[in-house]
Amino acid sequence: MSKADILMTAPMMPVVMDALDKAFNLHKLWEQTDRESFLREIGPRIRGVATSTLFGRMDASLFEPLPNLEIVSSFGVGYDNVDVTEAAKRQVIVTNTPDVLNDEVADLTLGLLLATLRKIPQADRYLRAGQWLKASFPLSSTLRERKVGIVGLGRIGKAIARRLEGFDVSIAYHGRTRQEGVSYTYHPTLIGMAEACDVLIVITPGGAGTKHLINADVLKALGPTGVLINVARGSVVDEQALIEALKSGTILTAGLDVYDDEPRVPQELIDIEHVVLLPHIASGSVHTRNAMGQLVADNLISWFAGKGPLTPVSETPYTKA
Repeated sequence: MSKADILMTAPMMPVVMDALDKAFNLHKLWEQTDRESFLREIGPRIRGVATSTLFGRMDASLFEPLPNLEIVSSFGVGYDNVDVTEAAKRQVIVTNTPDVLNDEVADLTLGLLLATLRKIPQADRYLRAGQWLKASFPLSSTLRERKVGIVGLGRIGKAIARRLEGFDVSIAYHGRTRQEGVSYTYHPTLIGMAEACDVLIVITPGGAGTKHLINADVLKALGPTGVLINVARGSVVDEQALIEALKSGTILTAGLDVYDDEPRVPQELIDIEHVVLLPHIASGSVHTRNAMGQLVADNLISWFAGKGPLTPVSETPYTKA
């Protein structure tokens, strides 16, 4: 049986490239100096695509030269880098890599929350600069007696909440609807939850529907003791409004793993000493990234073996028989 032709839009981990190279005829878009000519020639043969946010957004401009495309396997639990509406219109399956990264992201979220509240990176810099020889490091804020609101109680949100239970804090959540079987306090409005809590952890999907969900009004409602933790997508937070809130003392501080224009982070944000900034590493362990990469490959392998996609996104046209 002949191998299907697969297009990879940007470099991925060896576990992905090796698996796809073995199972398919793998074509590497980033190696092409003349992409338009390459796609005109090879595009009609392409039946599957492996992509990630490193490529950017996969939209109609790439779907168009791939008339026989059947499936797009995207690296990451978020898939706003793929135009799923355009894919559905063309009857193209879209998959992502959920679940295998839940624990890693939840662990990092708690680490980021503690690092932000207890000023762990600042304390490290203080010691390295020899400042401890001159004076004790200033006292920090605390997680004790805080009320934590989770924006988006999906799989990762629940994993974060379970970890927070061990810290004996109050936990609430906001989403489109109240979830059955969930004991945490539900807030039907984000403003209402921000007013009731002093920590907001953002773990909602990105995309047009959540763009700037965390805006100036939400930050004002969070208040001067408030802490914002964003491990979702940079687009979910109005970055300029956040910068102004941090500078003015509208909120206390923030811990961020994601940004609006990655990897470009506003210098204004970098210059704010009391925030903690990470370079989008929530799922960034060898173990978890390998598992995510393997799932990218496995979705394509399963599809072309006639077994269907393993993790189709909700907007995909696929229906199990």
